Amino acid sequence: MSDTARHPTFRSAGIIGLGLIGGSIARDLSALGVRVLAYDRDSATIDLARAEGIVDEPLDASLAGLQSAEIVVVAVPVSSLRTVLAALPALQRARLITDVGSTKRSALQAAESLGIGERFVGSHPMTGDHRSGWRASRAGLFDSARVYLCRSQHTRGDALVLAQELWQVLGARPEEISADAHDRLLAYASHLPQAVATALALALDGAGVSRAALGPGGRDATRLAGGSVDMWTAIARDNADALLPAIGALETQLQRLREAFSGGDETAIRDLFGGARAWSIADGEAITTKDLLEPRADPSSATPAQRLRAIMHFDRCIL
Repeated sequence: MSDTARHPTFRSAGIIGLGLIGGSIARDLSALGVRVLAYDRDSATIDLARAEGIVDEPLDASLAGLQSAEIVVVAVPVSSLRTVLAALPALQRARLITDVGSTKRSALQAAESLGIGERFVGSHPMTGDHRSGWRASRAGLFDSARVYLCRSQHTRGDALVLAQELWQVLGARPEEISADAHDRLLAYASHLPQAVATALALALDGAGVSRAALGPGGRDATRLAGGSVDMWTAIARDNADALLPAIGALETQLQRLREAFSGGDETAIRDLFGGARAWSIADGEAITTKDLLEPRADPSSATPAQRLRAIMHFDRCIL
């Protein structure tokens, strides 16, 4: 974060919901000297946040104290967003109202219908954790993270600028995108991986395979299955029209794998694994080991040392 980005122009922020995202925002803003007003339906969470010196002013369920906040962040599941926005008191000082949910079309529609569209910018930080709650929140969660910003047709320019500033002072990289494009993209980039991890966990459970039996790769592939049931249920329902085509695309690829495996077609199998590997290293994140055999190299042409290293590398990849 640059030195100039560490000095926000706003001095107070109201945060509704002190879970992983809301709590992490509160921690970073407090460290920057911003006065934090906060509400969480769990009073024990508020007590913890106050005891740690993060929350300056706890709010009750009326949210009346938000009237002094310059920025209001609603960090609740997407299924609760409209209800919370409707419960907001008159916010005379607030220059920005934003959320942090994983779907944006419904968020903007709710803000517009409630008459706060001019000050509302939908936010979606592309970071997180499979854990949830205040205890999972941490300072620095948003460092270098992409944050999508979605404006409505009535969002004022100064509200968008303030949303950009909010995320920049938190160390993030805000990027504007339309709500429609966001929800289509996230159906593939976020919601589909969650669905895959869920299905994989259920398949393993059905086969009697515990998570303890998995190697590092298996644990990585199923980590998302430990996410919040409430949050993901809300997201799946809200973005179903975009998520269903993504699941259909996955089903097509699974069918290709099934056909290649059942037919024992080495070329088809290699093409599938090779295509997936090419995608995975397209951004320069290749898993490389010096002198490894190339995927299609003839093993007979390799030295014994090369063959041994290739086997060891293969074992590490599948464990």
